[in-house]
Amino acid sequence: MSQSLDRALTLLRGLTKEPRTLDQLAEEVGVHKSTVLRLLRTLESHHFVRREGVRHYRLGSALFDLANQALESNDVRRSAQPALAALNERTGHTVHLASYEDGEVVYIDKYEGTHSVRMYSRIGKRAPLHCTAVGKVLVADMPATRREEIARSIDYVVLTPNTIASPEAFLAELTRVAEQGYAVDDAEHEDFIHCVAAPIRGADGDVLAAASMSVPKVLLDFDGLLALVPELLAATEEASVHSGWTGNRKGH
Repeated sequence: MSQSLDRALTLLRGLTKEPRTLDQLAEEVGVHKSTVLRLLRTLESHHFVRREGVRHYRLGSALFDLANQALESNDVRRSAQPALAALNERTGHTVHLASYEDGEVVYIDKYEGTHSVRMYSRIGKRAPLHCTAVGKVLVADMPATRREEIARSIDYVVLTPNTIASPEAFLAELTRVAEQGYAVDDAEHEDFIHCVAAPIRGADGDVLAAASMSVPKVLLDFDGLLALVPELLAATEEASVHSGWTGNRKGH
């Protein structure tokens, strides 16, 4: 990657959370302010950044446009939309659609629940594989050698008392998920939320994405969560059919 491109991308990443001054951005990139200013002017001319007031810079509209176009071109997001929107409307619970990317979960769609407790997730946000139901679903469908490779590569950050903390435990969990056809996050990622997830398959039977329903524990106990599994499986099967799945698992 060219040095200028690397610096420009670092600048954009630095602006993701809040507006920054020229001095702050120069310190983050580690170069002189004049170099950062040249990069910012180029990015500004293409609407990737914009000035806010006299001193601050923030992300520009071009990034949001690109993000929306990327999401719209995601076939599984589009094909799964009717089934997942209907699931969200029927249950009132938060519904996520997620894909696997570079050893992490990436949320590619979200349907907000009607309850007052809000989740920290958002479209585009990344999450760990070992403590999310969608992550378990995405990895469980991979060949055994790939599952092993991923399980051994994870940094098992413990986020709650229920978080899986070792490759062996994660691999055992993946076996259960593959056998039962769905996964559960038993307050493993956030201690006040639990969720259930299932795969969405494409024409060849491969898992294209995972869909989940997330519920605050104060609203629903674990048995209540498991009672939602048939609703979720019906929705993911419908979404799979819309994605080209004919009912045949790969290898069958």
